[in-house]
Amino acid sequence: MSQPRPVLTMTAISKIFPGVRALDGVDFRLFPGEVHALMGENGAGKSTLIKVLTGVYGTDAGTIALDGEQVSFAGPMQATAAGVSTVYQEVNLLPNLSVAENIFIGREPRRGPAVNWREMRRRATELLARIDLRIDVTELLGSYSLAVQQMVAIARAIDVRARVLILDEPTSSLDADEVAQLMRIMRQLRDDGIAILFVTHFLDQVYGIADRITVLRNGRLVGEWPTAQLPQLALVEKMIGKELDALESIDAEAGHDPAAVAAGTPLVVADGLGRTGSVAPFSLTIHAGEVVGLAGLLGSGRTEVARLFFGADRADRGQLTVDGSPTAIRNPVAAIERDIAFCSENRRTEGLVGELTVRENIILAMQAARGWLRPVPRRRQDELVQRWIGALSIRPANPDVPVRNLSGGNQQKVLLARWLITEPRLLILDEPTRGIDIGAKTEIQRLVVELADGGMAVLFISAELEEVLRLSHTVAVMRDRQLVATLTNDDTLDAERVMHAIASGDRQESEVHP
Repeated sequence: MSQPRPVLTMTAISKIFPGVRALDGVDFRLFPGEVHALMGENGAGKSTLIKVLTGVYGTDAGTIALDGEQVSFAGPMQATAAGVSTVYQEVNLLPNLSVAENIFIGREPRRGPAVNWREMRRRATELLARIDLRIDVTELLGSYSLAVQQMVAIARAIDVRARVLILDEPTSSLDADEVAQLMRIMRQLRDDGIAILFVTHFLDQVYGIADRITVLRNGRLVGEWPTAQLPQLALVEKMIGKELDALESIDAEAGHDPAAVAAGTPLVVADGLGRTGSVAPFSLTIHAGEVVGLAGLLGSGRTEVARLFFGADRADRGQLTVDGSPTAIRNPVAAIERDIAFCSENRRTEGLVGELTVRENIILAMQAARGWLRPVPRRRQDELVQRWIGALSIRPANPDVPVRNLSGGNQQKVLLARWLITEPRLLILDEPTRGIDIGAKTEIQRLVVELADGGMAVLFISAELEEVLRLSHTVAVMRDRQLVATLTNDDTLDAERVMHAIASGDRQESEVHP
């Protein structure tokens, strides 16, 4: 049988930003009734290709054809009207409107000049039932979980008769059951003939659902393969351009010796620290040169613990001791003064300032610590910024590029650089590798090992249990906003034992190191 005609063809697409060639002659095609994974490192050009397709950016060269007809969209609304819909990692709907209103916003069924609310609710309910989602469509969208909000966004895309559905990192904030539900819906939509462009950093999901894979690297097309013909190791090699067994090599580099670390003088001690309605009182000791990993399910209280250490939330019970002295960390400024740094998991809204340059974002924390009346000299700025751009392999290596133009992984590195130039003694990393590719993930994990070897204490939060075990000397387990176990990461600790602690919630105080 002959291959069907592509529903979407992008030919020789190029896009140039000041100082950055984001896309260089990229070809891409998408067929009806398939899931096509678009893969590559952060900075490879995936997001730029999607934005060129949907009209967010214009092309500097190349053509786009939809069902054989050349198109050029003036923006996402025009792309949606033509049948190309996008569901982003950050759901771009309105949480203060009802589910039904979000689905039909701008297309409300009417009875004369008035909105036909009954018809809207009926159609919304039927549409969600098509993807096996049964919720009250009159409730505010913001009252539902992120997973449900993403399903609503998909339902809206379906209802506008999408021929091409773009899912950009849709699973990064979902738990295993929610991912399974999304995968089932994707298969259903594929069987209905919809072409799905799937962007993710989770290789297991790619091999669980994708029919074909296209790989980009440094803005160029590496190639396109049927998924069955591209083993996972080969995919990783094509994404990063070299053979890599990097994550496994970090295990050897980490060289866990938790007993030796715990024998040192405690740097930070939380004794009965807690906040009403946020996290139950907990006790935790962090030594210089120690990586303490926080494990637990989404919503277990990991981030709440981190925010208490940094003063982003103020503890209302217990005591925090730094260098043996009781310390009141009432706000982030007080934490910075005690050499505590915090990289938030939400780098866009709580970390970086998109309108500022890479240089300005990196220097921000140091300048805040000095006070705005004592500006950091430009020569000192240049020295520090160039040092950390090189040390962290931030791409592009141009300090004057707006940080919003960088990929997610490179934005994460900029945020790390901001805090590392303050030379903290305790570095709190909340999901530093979420939503970034394996190459950037490897670099950040290796950096954590190097910082700990140099004597820095690290509080490391990750939803990936293997990552926590790989890097940590001690694993603190959270469940239902309580610290239920503190486990020494010796030769006997494995994922099964940690998962048992998460599932059972049994306190294991006997395993807390001194």
